[in-house]
Amino acid sequence: MTDAREVRTTCPYCGVGCGVQARVAADETVSVRGDPGHPANAGKLCSKGSALGETLGLDGRVLHPEIAGRSTSWDAALDLVAGRFSETIARHGADAVAFYVSGQLLTEDYYVANKLMKGFIGSANIDTNSRLCMASSVAGHKRAFGEDIVPGVYADLEQADLVVLVGSNAAWCHPILYQRLLAARAERGTRIVVVDPRRTATAAECDLHLQLRPGTDVALFNGLLAHLVGSSAIDRDYVAAHTSGFEAAVSLACADAPTPRRVAETCDLDSAEVSRFYDWFAATARTVTVYSQGVNQSAHGTDKVNAILNCHLATGRIGRPGMGPFSVTGQPNAMGGREVGGLANQLAAHMGFDDPQAPDRVGRFWRTAAIARKPGLKAVDMFEAAGDGRIKALWVMGTNPAVSMPDAGKVRAALKACEFVVVSDVTRTDTGHFADVLLPAAAWGEKDGTVTNSERLISRQKSFLPMPGDIRPDWWIVSQVARRMGFAEAFDYANPAAIFREHAALSAFENDGVRLFDIGGLADIEDSAYDTLVPLHWPFPARASAKSPRLLGDGRFPTADGRARFVAVRQEGAALPVDAAFPLVLNTGRLRDQWHTMTRTGRVARLMANAPEPVIELNAADAAALGVADGDLVRIESRYGGGRAKVAASAGQRRGEAFLPMHWSGRFAANAAAGTFSAPVTDPFSGQPELKHVPVRIAREPVAWAGVLMTRRDIRPTGFVHWSRAAVAGGWVYELSGIEPPEQGILLARRLVDVVPADQLLEYTDRRSSTFRAAATDAAGRLGEALLVAPHGHLPERDWLLSLLASAEPLSPLDRRALLSGRAPVPVPSVGRIVCSCFNVGVNQLTAAISGGSKSLDEIGTALKAGTNCGSCRSEIRTMLEASRLMAAE
Repeated sequence: MTDAREVRTTCPYCGVGCGVQARVAADETVSVRGDPGHPANAGKLCSKGSALGETLGLDGRVLHPEIAGRSTSWDAALDLVAGRFSETIARHGADAVAFYVSGQLLTEDYYVANKLMKGFIGSANIDTNSRLCMASSVAGHKRAFGEDIVPGVYADLEQADLVVLVGSNAAWCHPILYQRLLAARAERGTRIVVVDPRRTATAAECDLHLQLRPGTDVALFNGLLAHLVGSSAIDRDYVAAHTSGFEAAVSLACADAPTPRRVAETCDLDSAEVSRFYDWFAATARTVTVYSQGVNQSAHGTDKVNAILNCHLATGRIGRPGMGPFSVTGQPNAMGGREVGGLANQLAAHMGFDDPQAPDRVGRFWRTAAIARKPGLKAVDMFEAAGDGRIKALWVMGTNPAVSMPDAGKVRAALKACEFVVVSDVTRTDTGHFADVLLPAAAWGEKDGTVTNSERLISRQKSFLPMPGDIRPDWWIVSQVARRMGFAEAFDYANPAAIFREHAALSAFENDGVRLFDIGGLADIEDSAYDTLVPLHWPFPARASAKSPRLLGDGRFPTADGRARFVAVRQEGAALPVDAAFPLVLNTGRLRDQWHTMTRTGRVARLMANAPEPVIELNAADAAALGVADGDLVRIESRYGGGRAKVAASAGQRRGEAFLPMHWSGRFAANAAAGTFSAPVTDPFSGQPELKHVPVRIAREPVAWAGVLMTRRDIRPTGFVHWSRAAVAGGWVYELSGIEPPEQGILLARRLVDVVPADQLLEYTDRRSSTFRAAATDAAGRLGEALLVAPHGHLPERDWLLSLLASAEPLSPLDRRALLSGRAPVPVPSVGRIVCSCFNVGVNQLTAAISGGSKSLDEIGTALKAGTNCGSCRSEIRTMLEASRLMAAE
């Protein structure tokens, strides 16, 4: 047994990049807490970050290389991958192969993958799931600034007098950064404006919510630019000295959105609220505009970004304390991937194919003549090419496109059709099902390298656990394939530090200040210094001197003439408008406590407790028109696919619009993945798909029966109209639904316990009421299974049975006798649905506290701790408090 130790590392979730202290006990159990010394979070963690220690088990992990589903050696797997890729290139050319990688990779992993594909295979067919996340921001930055630059830092949100959040539910998606903003607001009175079609948790805390029609952001910001001109808020000296294209941008903006009234009509807003926003922006020098997926995930996302940037350039509010545009990334290393050239239209180190000298420059540095000289296939095009046979060998690393890509059914067909598919990942996923070769990759806690967060802060992600089984880090896997393909000298890396040194050296190579991304000051970092590297912002050139971490504040831009470019943009219609066949607009996004396709967070009971099944939110009037109520099962159909989810009527939804979380993969629900419905229509500049405006139709399913299985087994039900599952203490809960008569539903559900030995199973069928109950104990005498089936709407409560499943103790005689009733022999208090995941506080506890006299968020926090950590539950608690006040006033 080893001594206990604590390691400073970085969270693997969103782009805030919080520091984490992982404590490994002598028995190798892990607990985590926020790193008080990390500049991003100063010791705070959100619900997901706080639960990281609960994600480190080996359930569902890929532990050994597999060929055709059978375990094999690394040599056999690597030889096959290298051989098939080399053979495909020899027969069909370099563009017949592709890599699809991930913002979950560390910078060192990303660098090696990009180097192999673009530098030595000679194709740019490497793209990343960041294409679905930040590609429009990258394109907008390059059009305006000449380089993919985020000018500001997190401290700007704390120093601003006005913060505008556009298409960003930061309270849920970037909660620690959002809490920094709220703390600043409490201290200095910062105004917050939220621009979002949904009334989100973020909108619940703001001073002004502009709940605009989806996709009309360009009109809103063109109107703002026109207003700035009309109110003499333009910084004419700055515009004349540091920009170009101003007159053309203003002319188009004034024609497109000349008045607040016209903007209000286009955006479906109140003209007085539009004017209020414009007046605040015009009068407030210290203004930060934060934007995220609501802007990026659009067929016109790049234009939306440039509409925002135009307003900041026009006022000179960029790169100075408390002011500037701020793109916040969704993934932990989306920024690092952009640095190394992980997108198909990039080269490396912020060099691109639009510079005719860049390919030769990178080729000289890498000492290769095979360098790619033109952009490769972007994500949507890549999978289309895999489906039609142009891509014959595809390697997917650390991502789950079978779920997350738009038109996911077509993507799954492409994976099935592709001649040779390699998947390297941490866990078994929907995508891994299609792998000819499955490679076990290191997970958080096992791998070692760097990540870059949304404010250009490079942090270390460190290993503190041994790699189990035959697991290896991604950089090692890619390097081993490269060596077997004949490129051994170029991929002879001893460790991640060696890769990082090369990455840093390339950033400075023939740079001379032309590219702002320059970390040449770290090109000679020793292994020991790399191990102890503290968070630092780039640029960090070789002759680095202490200066502000902000960029572009001096008015010099990395363009040919040193000037920023205004980009003239106009409001365009939706790529796919609604019609009589598909009359509702579907929006997709994140849940508070979940991450991507739930391969990690979906296994943590407390993270599943707030939203345990797939739910589509509808405006109450739309729900009534469709004849559906809360909890009803509906079928959702778009032009691309269909699926099912339960209904929740929401005051936060506009009429004619719906919201479905993006997370529900086939490992957690029958068919509720948002990618199945989403359109593969892309932005012409960024290649980012439209995920926020998908026309759908919704109809009620005539559910006749429902069932619930509580079990310790990890299973995949088949044959049901709908099922979903959620992790609970001790095992899993499976929710089942069907349109068959209840008698048939009983037969279908009964098959789920066929594996239980007959002498361990108790069962009871009541044919008059069409109900069924079964229960079984395991070898230790604990509850192992409980199955309840009843007509729709008549399932009994299951809190008591769940408490038995959570227990490590054998059942008491009293509990055994009560099993088949499904009801507790003595009353069991229920905490209800979990609202605060950080402290496991349920809705019933909150209701009791409010009834007992707690009248504010602070009083609830004192009584129950709810809302005192990451704060992402505060909006729901506030809603309960307001409802209680309204009832008391009646």
